[in-house]
Amino acid sequence: MAQWELLQSLDNPYLDQLHQLYSQSILPMDVRQSLAAWIEDQDWKEAAMGNDSSKAKMLFFHFLDQLNSECGRCSQDPQCLLLLQHNLRKFHKEAQALPQGATVLAELIFNLLLEEQRILQQAQRAQEQGTPDLETPMENEQVEIESRILDLIAMMENLVKSFTQLKDLQDVFSFRFEIFSQKKTSLDPHQSIEKQLLQNTANELDKRRKEVLDACKALVGRLTTLVDLLLPKLDEWKVRQQKACLGAPQDHGLEQLEKWFTAGAKHLFHLRQLLKQLKELSYMVRYKGDPFKDGIHLQKAQVTELLQRLLHRAFVVETQPYMPHTQHRPLILKTGSKFTVRTRLLVRLQEGNESLMAEVSIDKNPPQSQGFRKFNILTSNQKTLTPEKGQKQGLIWDFGFLTLVEQRPTGQGKGNNKGPMTVTEELHIISFTVKYTYQGLKMELQTDTLPVVIISNMNQLSIAWASILWYNLLSPNQNQQFFSSPSLAPWSLLGPALSWQFSSYIGRGLDSEQLNMLKDKLFGQDSRMEDPLLSWADFSKRESPPGKIPFWTWLDKILELVHDHLKDLWNDGRIMGFVSRRQERRLLKKTISGTFLLRFSESSEGGITCSWVEHQDGKMPIRSVQPFTKEVLQSLPLTEIIRHYQLLTEENIPENPLRFLYPRIPRDEAFGRYYREKINLEEQRKYLKHRLIVVSNRQTNELPQPQELDLDPVLEAQELKSQLMPERSLDLELEPLLQTGLDLGSALEPKLESGLEHTICMISQGMLKPDLKPELQPEPDLPCDLQHLNTEGMEIFRNSINIAEIMPHGDPLLVGQNIVDEAYSSCISHFDTDEPLMTSEY
Repeated sequence: MAQWELLQSLDNPYLDQLHQLYSQSILPMDVRQSLAAWIEDQDWKEAAMGNDSSKAKMLFFHFLDQLNSECGRCSQDPQCLLLLQHNLRKFHKEAQALPQGATVLAELIFNLLLEEQRILQQAQRAQEQGTPDLETPMENEQVEIESRILDLIAMMENLVKSFTQLKDLQDVFSFRFEIFSQKKTSLDPHQSIEKQLLQNTANELDKRRKEVLDACKALVGRLTTLVDLLLPKLDEWKVRQQKACLGAPQDHGLEQLEKWFTAGAKHLFHLRQLLKQLKELSYMVRYKGDPFKDGIHLQKAQVTELLQRLLHRAFVVETQPYMPHTQHRPLILKTGSKFTVRTRLLVRLQEGNESLMAEVSIDKNPPQSQGFRKFNILTSNQKTLTPEKGQKQGLIWDFGFLTLVEQRPTGQGKGNNKGPMTVTEELHIISFTVKYTYQGLKMELQTDTLPVVIISNMNQLSIAWASILWYNLLSPNQNQQFFSSPSLAPWSLLGPALSWQFSSYIGRGLDSEQLNMLKDKLFGQDSRMEDPLLSWADFSKRESPPGKIPFWTWLDKILELVHDHLKDLWNDGRIMGFVSRRQERRLLKKTISGTFLLRFSESSEGGITCSWVEHQDGKMPIRSVQPFTKEVLQSLPLTEIIRHYQLLTEENIPENPLRFLYPRIPRDEAFGRYYREKINLEEQRKYLKHRLIVVSNRQTNELPQPQELDLDPVLEAQELKSQLMPERSLDLELEPLLQTGLDLGSALEPKLESGLEHTICMISQGMLKPDLKPELQPEPDLPCDLQHLNTEGMEIFRNSINIAEIMPHGDPLLVGQNIVDEAYSSCISHFDTDEPLMTSEY
């Protein structure tokens, strides 16, 4: 069966490779299919690699004649498609206009036939090994690279065998030529026979030299294709590494690329050595028209160029710089603090007696801008890799204790940066150089890190990370002047990056609803656009309502709060988090009384609040507690606050209004696994149980909640889709004033900030149980925590019993109590926060 027919019968993954092959070629697939039988019958190898250009010209003219005949046949065939006729005639004209058309066409078709054979062999091997059909492009590329490396191994083995045969034949020729040249008389009847034999040996030697040189050319072509496949794979890894620095899922590493790069370099070095030996053979036997005279020099130059290209790109930064205590935020370095960085040479070839030394430097070509800071590397800037260590771990240089110190001109102290960019917008590049030597090839390799931000105080860490995010999202090239005119960020890039901050640092990223809330907060009405753009100033500098906090500062404080105090709740989906006030109202008003949700405050730096719905006389007010910040959560976990939260009613009867986590999960079912462990029974017998709780008063002067509108279902669906209304809910009579553009100023503040105040108190067991008996008057002689203690049963002892007579030696000892007096310790029974607890306007 013809080669083209076999290709058409392959499975889809291999047909995709065939389509990709011809999509990148100037020869249309229509021409290949129309002239399939004729093309496969010709000797394109001889025309492409032979020294006689007449063969290529002859095939070129025959090709044009065949193409012209096919065009004529299609014009007379009514079933022939018009598009096919057009493509055939078009290429007929294009082929005639090719410079050096005969040679170019011969090489083009020869390489295409080789690639077709490779695809067929790959499919055949997969069928023999029972390999399942390939499904993804990445897997296709990996299989293609592996297949090419196997082909290179086979071609190299054949070349070595041909080289050995050539060397043996040249030894035979040299021996016969030596014998023939020693005979001086021409009367010997065997001399003419020996001369003819010598001539035949010379002809065979010339033929073998051409074959070996052609095999070298084919091998160089295959190696060039392999390098062209490997370098884009390395570029893809660098892009993935750049995203991984921002929190994207980690890459699988460099082991596979190292294997491929090493295999390609090994074949190139081997071919370089063979060409060197062929050059030596050409010196031993020289004759007119020797193909080795110029051919070997040209092939060696191509191999050396490929090696240099491969080695320069193979030296990479495997692990970007980071400080050990801030690993989740690489590329930020602090002066005087140690940082770590790792480099690797993917070509794992090292001379047995040669150590390789890597040297590190910073800002080799700094931008010429005013105020740009300069730094020195305080610790040793060199790292030596011995052959033993390189053989064991690979060509890896670990710099684990580097430290930077700023260069300060004489007479200037801190804060001398007066340039157009701030310290956190200044980008610096760390460079590494290695002097590489292998098999006589000497090169200096260099690689650079991604730009880093150098801070002098940990307070600058947050805004420095914003700079790293913005740069690596938008700048594919190393541009140290990027922040002199920062690019706009499309939401399609920014949204996933914001989700990565949570998934990499905490565990769970942001869902689509949470991202939509952030999008609305950033863009307002522009969020309706398909892919809106955001400026650097709007992201990190400009204050945004309602809390007048820059967006990134607000988000980063939430990130810190969740990581330190709410990690498990966030990863288990108990925190809704990013939900607007308007969306909160829509969700809760459709639920039963006592349903609550947890969301992040928009008006405070790093706060989380709890909002719930109450059903009162046909109304459904939404209430919220003042946001809990890290200062509160350090004393009392959020789960304990929810479990023991108490709201004092008008009759001063405490109750927990938090009953169901949205949509309708019982509170203890949702948070039970996070509750603190109970005190053991022995402790309960010895002491009165106490705990910290949060209590709010239902104030009599509470302002009414905004009236709920009964929206039409269609209108409500439209509003749910848009979600573009302001966060704060105002009374209906204020909204027309706002629409007319009136500035109400501080007049609205009491309305917007009215809410439930809470107090964190220490209570004893049973203190909050409601009692239906008549209320007792507080005892004035007791502490505030005990004034409401029920002493009704002890009234008979008030005036008739002297406690000192019953217990002359003081209180009796409890079980296990030491007779030595314990040190007295006290703590306040309750404390108030600095600010009032708010309603749902956070």
